[in-house]
Amino acid sequence: MSLITIKNLWKEYGDNVVLEKISLNIQEGEFCTLVGPSGCGKTTFLKMLLGQETPTRGTFLLEGKPFPQEPSLERGIVFQRYSVFENLTVLGNVLLSIELKESKFFGHLFGLKRQKAKEAAIKMLNAVGLAESLHKYPTELSGGMQQRLSIAQSLVNKPKILLLDEPFGALDPGIRADMHALILDLWKKHNLTVVMVTHDLHESFYLGSRLLVFDKVRNDSQAPNRFGAQITYDIPVGSEGMIMTKINKSLKEGNK
Repeated sequence: MSLITIKNLWKEYGDNVVLEKISLNIQEGEFCTLVGPSGCGKTTFLKMLLGQETPTRGTFLLEGKPFPQEPSLERGIVFQRYSVFENLTVLGNVLLSIELKESKFFGHLFGLKRQKAKEAAIKMLNAVGLAESLHKYPTELSGGMQQRLSIAQSLVNKPKILLLDEPFGALDPGIRADMHALILDLWKKHNLTVVMVTHDLHESFYLGSRLLVFDKVRNDSQAPNRFGAQITYDIPVGSEGMIMTKINKSLKEGNK
């Protein structure tokens, strides 16, 4: 059974059709990268996986059951802008993620439970390369280090799915390369299922095990919002060649 099952999914806002006829199966452990022209519904699709948006119609299942209609701990998210608490230390940020899971009423742990949570937070921060920055505040960190902290926050509770919304788009090329190495290492070590939106085609081929291209198949110049985007290519990574040329052409035409 697929981890994520989607059949004939549509997303509409009134007369504005964003996505149409999306059918897809994602297996546990896949790294799916999503590319396509701006405004073609990639982030909307990611929000549906997170639970911030719901499909207008269609089948949308997680492990054979209807997708939870609100964000949950089984789905971690990392955005392009760092979602960290500036008033908490690096350790405090990750520790809070555990406490909110373990103590939903108080949002705080005590005694042995807090000590175990602290150990788990430190272990995750070691994994993302922040062992020397436990007691620093986010404002003292570089952009790449803040993004490492965001990843640690998302992974510390061991989600089934990690969702990435252009997480490396604002980083310098050298730092981005380091983050690529980090996310690939974490994906393999933790057997994560990853779905990532990116505008960088090279990044999508380099990171993903599967590339999904979103684009509009049908267009109406008199009513541009009448039709939504579909998945026009579903490619196992490693088959760049002629396909990559076709995708480049498709993306350029979609941006005209």
